[in-house]
Amino acid sequence: METAEYIDVLAREGRSLAAAAAEAGPDAKVPTCPGWQLRDLLRHTGMVHRWATAFVAEGHTSYRPDGGLPDLDGAALLDWFEEGHGRLVDTLSAAPPDVACWHFLPAPSPLAFWARRQAHETTVHRFDAESARAGAPSAISPEFAVDGIDELLRGFHARGKSKVRSAEPRVLRIRATDTAKGAVWTVRLSTEPVVTEAGDVGDADCEIAGPAADLYLALWNRLPFPGVTGDGALPDLWRATSAVTWG
Repeated sequence: METAEYIDVLAREGRSLAAAAAEAGPDAKVPTCPGWQLRDLLRHTGMVHRWATAFVAEGHTSYRPDGGLPDLDGAALLDWFEEGHGRLVDTLSAAPPDVACWHFLPAPSPLAFWARRQAHETTVHRFDAESARAGAPSAISPEFAVDGIDELLRGFHARGKSKVRSAEPRVLRIRATDTAKGAVWTVRLSTEPVVTEAGDVGDADCEIAGPAADLYLALWNRLPFPGVTGDGALPDLWRATSAVTWG
């Protein structure tokens, strides 16, 4: 995907998140984030949006902590979220392609990183917000879901801070069943950081197969895993250890 496409997704998903939050209200429980109400989701996502904006807009070349959560609620909180989301979209849209700033996963450029990361951050949290109201959440395209799975497996969990580890070497296969060319990842677990290869590479102890969007949300611990065959302990291991941090 191109940077402009990620920015379009970010713009659309943020608007949908805000609409779902307005419909459900700040007291609504978020079933995909146990212990959270919609006000917690708005505060968190709005804070992340402002944190990301600062790197691109101000050109920070080293890590900076986020600015913390706002002491806002109700309509004021929703306005604050929408203002921060709009500023992030505008900042990414206006940034030069060669903008220099800190980022924490491999990417063609810092701008490409932040556009991609915030598109996925906002999509997952839009799903959370829509899960807190009546009705089915909006669909996620298979192509975008495949991109997000790749970011998660070959980006986040390739880092040393990933806690997905196994005392004995194990191999997990992830297979999307609804993409034109197919999308498969071979995920090698050990006492070292996860190593993920594209495609069917050798034998696997467990395979998880299903529509790309379901896999995407399941790997982000939002839905149950579809189609598990083989060692069922590996999905349980993923659930228990795969929470991620930004930096």
